[in-house]
Amino acid sequence: MSRIGKAIIEIPANVTVSQKDDVVTVKGPKGELTQKISDGITLKQEDGVLTLDRPSESKQHKALHGLYRSLINNMILGTSEGWTKKLELVGVGYRASNQGNRLELALGFSHGIVLNLPTEITVETLSEKGKNPIITLTSFDKQLLGMVAAKIRSFRKPEPYKGKGVRFVGENVRRKAGKSA
Repeated sequence: MSRIGKAIIEIPANVTVSQKDDVVTVKGPKGELTQKISDGITLKQEDGVLTLDRPSESKQHKALHGLYRSLINNMILGTSEGWTKKLELVGVGYRASNQGNRLELALGFSHGIVLNLPTEITVETLSEKGKNPIITLTSFDKQLLGMVAAKIRSFRKPEPYKGKGVRFVGENVRRKAGKSA
């Protein structure tokens, strides 16, 4: 039995969860998210607690049981508290600045990179002298936030010899030894 799927989801007071046909809608103070649920997974909501049930013990239903429980839990946490990801630019001359939801990056290429972010994501850049620039992304949609953070990281992935590039704060980059003369 799916251990993740069996776990209950506590619904905060300021969040409402509703289901119409196969679509679950979560509304909270930060925003509104929807998720399509398939294969007969049912939701039971009582006394501020949400549980998910599956129709059979097949391998497919077990996998979907845990998946949809995690997705709905992430939606509830996102609409009530929000999600944050921080990226760090490591390298000489690497800079980041933003104007609203427009992020401008200087990552050692001949031209700067300009990225227009979705309206659901708020961006904040921090540049202190002597420290690496930090980009902070905040949103209520965890999936969208992860995709945008991965896109920014893909512009200049951390390389193993000097460790330069865009990395998540706290990410450990495995370093290699250079040429030995």
